Amino acid sequence: MSFVRDKFSAKFFLFLVLAFLLIHVPILGNYVKVVNTLFHESGHALIALLGGNVETISLFMNSEGATISRQSTWVGSFFTSLAGYTFASFMAFLSFLLIGRKKGTLLIDILLAFIFLNLIFWVRNPYGIFWLCSFAAAFLFLLIKGSQKVRDHLLLMIASILLVDSVQSAYEILYISVVQPQAAGDAANLAQLTILPAFIWGLFFFMQALWFCYFGLKRGYYRLAK
Repeated sequence: MSFVRDKFSAKFFLFLVLAFLLIHVPILGNYVKVVNTLFHESGHALIALLGGNVETISLFMNSEGATISRQSTWVGSFFTSLAGYTFASFMAFLSFLLIGRKKGTLLIDILLAFIFLNLIFWVRNPYGIFWLCSFAAAFLFLLIKGSQKVRDHLLLMIASILLVDSVQSAYEILYISVVQPQAAGDAANLAQLTILPAFIWGLFFFMQALWFCYFGLKRGYYRLAK
């Protein structure tokens, strides 16, 4: 049993290392990182819908994204700005939780639901449409043509990319909030809405990403290792 667990542990963390290396490969890295951007921007959009409306979401070739929404209240603007990084981190956690509970089918349904939700209602820029269509096509092809092992490995890789990039992107916004606060995206928006400086919000985004990372790995690893 100890040998099996050690072998699984090596495989589990190998996927995290591969995900880290993959997101730093030129061109391809930016392409796969958009899956994290998709959830980041969708988080903004879902909260914006509670008190306003969403006009468009854009997904860009450099893995960045933008959500244009209109809010009528301070509360709506606050929670919409707060939602991007936290929702992306939550989705990384949820992915590992579902994998650990052997609910891969539900994870597939969630991924496809967000892809088609964005494609139908929000994303209108050319690269965003290309990414959604190409990722969905490749994802569905591997699911249909691949074996159960291929499917399990694919889901674990996507979860690993989400986890690694959610932490990395949160660290990047923390760094920017220190060296160039006015350019710190969501942290800068929250600084304008509150009395707290961008650095505090950047630190919050990074800490919550680490929290979700820890519990995502804990729930996913220990359940699968049993």
